[in-house]
Amino acid sequence: AVVHLPPLPARRCGGLVEAGCCVSIEKTPNGRFRAHLKSGRVKVATRTFDTRREAVAWLTRERAALDGGIDLRAGKERVRDLLPRWLEIRRTTVAAKTWQTDRELLRLVPTSMMALQVSSVRGREVARSFEALLSRGLGHTSVVRYRASLSVFFAWWVREKLIATNPVTAVRVPKSSVPPVELHPFTEDELEAVHDAWALRDPRLADVMLVLGWTGLRWAEARELRVGDFVEVPSPALLVRRSAPEGVGVKATKSGRSRRVPVANRVLPIIKRFTLGKGPDDLLLTTYMGAQLHRNAVVRTLDWKHTAQGRRIHDLRHTAACLWLARGVDPGTVQAWMGHESIATTNRYLHHLGTAADIAGLARLNASLDEGLGTAGGPREVAQ
Repeated sequence: AVVHLPPLPARRCGGLVEAGCCVSIEKTPNGRFRAHLKSGRVKVATRTFDTRREAVAWLTRERAALDGGIDLRAGKERVRDLLPRWLEIRRTTVAAKTWQTDRELLRLVPTSMMALQVSSVRGREVARSFEALLSRGLGHTSVVRYRASLSVFFAWWVREKLIATNPVTAVRVPKSSVPPVELHPFTEDELEAVHDAWALRDPRLADVMLVLGWTGLRWAEARELRVGDFVEVPSPALLVRRSAPEGVGVKATKSGRSRRVPVANRVLPIIKRFTLGKGPDDLLLTTYMGAQLHRNAVVRTLDWKHTAQGRRIHDLRHTAACLWLARGVDPGTVQAWMGHESIATTNRYLHHLGTAADIAGLARLNASLDEGLGTAGGPREVAQ
């Protein structure tokens, strides 16, 4: 909020009400009140109000901002003019992926907000932009990312003394009524079936997809995996240390930490074949020509739309977690292998599979039915 400083003692001077000779109010011929704000001899701003009280209140706020170092004249610049200028600065100060996310503001900020002076944007305009994006079908997570970039944009101009407060800070993204995307992993049999279908189109890429289904690698992590990241001592594993999102370049993993992912016997021979004839710094998972993986090319080659049974590539990561948990690997270990920040994320897979208590309870229920027990354990009546 703007800090309101006490106004300087007012005095009359030639029909004008002055405060320290830097603000003035005059009554216009039509009965309204025109307020003038000055910085020394320079006129900073002028506005007209229906009442003197409104004019005095505006001058008090603006003078407080001026005394706090806010450049009110610069605050009159339009959002559409300041946004490209800010993005040019951001390009050299943040990671490429962050800059690309911020650059989406050029497309997502409403035209009405773009036309406003940066000092005129209020929480109302910000909230309306959130609602508009959600109504257009943009996902809740994407709107949250938009809010983060928008907040950084306004925080920058607060720091640069163009505006006094960040209008985004107090506004939250409304909860979306669209149900979240449910997990849709392959079963082991389904994974083998789609692997066979993919192998008819490109055996090497089919093997790459099978590796993803057994290791839980993110797509960007798989693209940057090197031969030297495969180790066999003390046990076969992949060391996941880097990520290469398409169009961005090499960066740290999503969690910012490296992790060790075991290699099951089902895909161990495949990974060993991928290392043949390569040096430690060469890419491990590649096309037949040794090129880095690209999602669009892989999807097109494997005819993904007709062969993947409605799954996404990311569902191969979900598949690995479910395969591990179904074989009795404890959730804490799965959390480490998957690189999850929170055990709550890993527990989503338990919810999908059903906990041990669910399985035990169902077994007892079925046993009671097999024994002919009815309600409350009594004998079940058999229809004659």
